Amino acid sequence: MNPSKEANQLPPLDLSRWRKLPGILMVIGAVLSLIGLVKSPEEFGYAWLLAFMFYLTIALGGLFLVMIHHLTDAGWSVGIRRFCEHLGALLFPWLAILFVPVLLLAPKIYHWMTLSPHNNRALSAKWPLFTWPGFCVASVILFGIWWLLSSRLRYWSLKQDETGDARCTYRMRFHSGWGILAFAATITLASILWIKSLQYQWASTVYGIYFFASCAFVGVATAYLITMILQRQGMLTSVLRGNQFYYLGTLLLAFTLLYSYFGFAQYFVVWNGNIPDETFWYLIRENGSWWGLDMLIIFGHFLLPFLVLLPICVKSNFKIMLWVCLWAWAMNFADLAFNVLPVLHPHGYPYQWLWLQFGCLAFMGGLLARVFVNNFNTHAPFPQKDPRLLEAMGVKYEALEKIAATMLTLGGHQ
Repeated sequence: MNPSKEANQLPPLDLSRWRKLPGILMVIGAVLSLIGLVKSPEEFGYAWLLAFMFYLTIALGGLFLVMIHHLTDAGWSVGIRRFCEHLGALLFPWLAILFVPVLLLAPKIYHWMTLSPHNNRALSAKWPLFTWPGFCVASVILFGIWWLLSSRLRYWSLKQDETGDARCTYRMRFHSGWGILAFAATITLASILWIKSLQYQWASTVYGIYFFASCAFVGVATAYLITMILQRQGMLTSVLRGNQFYYLGTLLLAFTLLYSYFGFAQYFVVWNGNIPDETFWYLIRENGSWWGLDMLIIFGHFLLPFLVLLPICVKSNFKIMLWVCLWAWAMNFADLAFNVLPVLHPHGYPYQWLWLQFGCLAFMGGLLARVFVNNFNTHAPFPQKDPRLLEAMGVKYEALEKIAATMLTLGGHQ
């Protein structure tokens, strides 16, 4: 059965009971976060950084999908473009504001800030980026570029709803053209500066694209999940034909493979090089419970979703894909925790601080969810005058079928 028709046959979800959830999460998260900050500023800094990077990957994944839509001039992705723009809009000012605690606690999070580069070869080679002023300036530049890109794409998209002018389409393609290059550069710098520099001695030439694969992976999973909910509510009925779910499922499978490929490539190159300045990163992550988390990522982030997503029918099966998308969130968090937390806890996962990690996640999640819902309710759920809108609605295909049937009636080749 066509998944969009199947969703239309089901009654809309009762979401009224969830309206207060963002506020509740913000209150609980704020209390737990403040307790953690008072109890251990360093532990709070790492938990806050972990939660921040988790939501940053979702926002960057949404922005990436918007640019890909414009660069490929795709018709199937018209229905998901608007809420992906709202995901990208979370980058500024909201995620920029949430990054302020990381800046304030940076000397406690990034230990290289307390070291002198004069007697440290690994640190002096990264001067002046790996300095307090360099860290702040680079962070401001990153958010500035993301703000410019996401705001311009969203501005011209909403302008297109008003006027339908072709200039809006051309401007969005233009910003996506330079934006995809800037996107590649900025996420590489962000991943190096905010995560990899936690252990500044370590080197990896593929860490940027490894981080990109994580952003795209969780971004597609989030887009699929939101599309399922909106389709069930009947908000995207006219622009979804069912193939959108198949395409999103295929993209999720593709980025599962991409993430796994570069994750293994990074390990393979470092381990075969056998250089102590590089292998120590993996040796630390073989201690205690980190080994178990590593195995969970290998089988849960790659093998399980790979095998589940292989059948064609699964990609459009909502009952299965719901759990796949939620599992993708969990695996993205596990992967980020595997990269961040061993710096402070080299002997095993800090289960005693799970409450603090949950608090940071809850506060940020509640705030960003409220902002996202407000933005979504303020504007049309999908682009109203996109040049590919009729194609997304299936009008083009139905017209071609009628023309073909008419030609056959009149004599075929006429």
